[in-house]
Amino acid sequence: MMANTGYRPEQLVAGIRMMIGRRVTGLAAIVSEMEPALIKELNQSGIPTVFYDVGVQQQNITNVRVNYRRGIEKVTEYLYSFGHRRLGFIGHHTILGPINERMRTVLDTAAKYPSLEVRTAVDADNLEGGMQAARCLLSTGFDPTALICVNDITAVGALRELRDRGLRVPQDVSVTGFDNVKLSEFCYPALTTVHIPRERIGRIIFSRLIPDANRPEATNDEIVIDPEFILRESTGPARY
Repeated sequence: MMANTGYRPEQLVAGIRMMIGRRVTGLAAIVSEMEPALIKELNQSGIPTVFYDVGVQQQNITNVRVNYRRGIEKVTEYLYSFGHRRLGFIGHHTILGPINERMRTVLDTAAKYPSLEVRTAVDADNLEGGMQAARCLLSTGFDPTALICVNDITAVGALRELRDRGLRVPQDVSVTGFDNVKLSEFCYPALTTVHIPRERIGRIIFSRLIPDANRPEATNDEIVIDPEFILRESTGPARY
């Protein structure tokens, strides 16, 4: 059984309660935010549950999460090592914790380096939004040598804006994405990004919901995935 939330809280509540009502024997909640009251309700149902990126510690619940902070740190540290001192962050309008964490991490990492300047811009979570956010950032007069994008989709939109302005990637501006969706490999230039191992995560979640006599039952269990930095053609040394 599957239910899609569409990022709508009421859909999430309806989907969870439908699962509880049908007494499923295991539930995977692939969501980024959930009200504590709904978590408590799910916990009281006694249904073994795996959350992805929710970050809860409750009996009968396993939490699988990606260390997004470490992924962004890898990107920022790499760009700094190549001489980049003016970074732009392209985000999107969201209240989701894992997405907001990416922006916070860029700012926190930049604070470690007094010579590093970061400006941010946000728009919609799509190709057009990435293009508009990059346009807004560049229109302020800020002259970044690299753009860190919240995900690969917005990065491809940012690439379009840079190309329209006659800026070369990576010679004039380096660009990075996040997630390593298929598009990142086939756009031009191919995106430097951070790989989220979706297949591995799916297998972990599935395995935690299937009884295994060789694995002791765990409560308050958390599995942290360290993402992989993927270096491609969209990044290089700072121009100056």
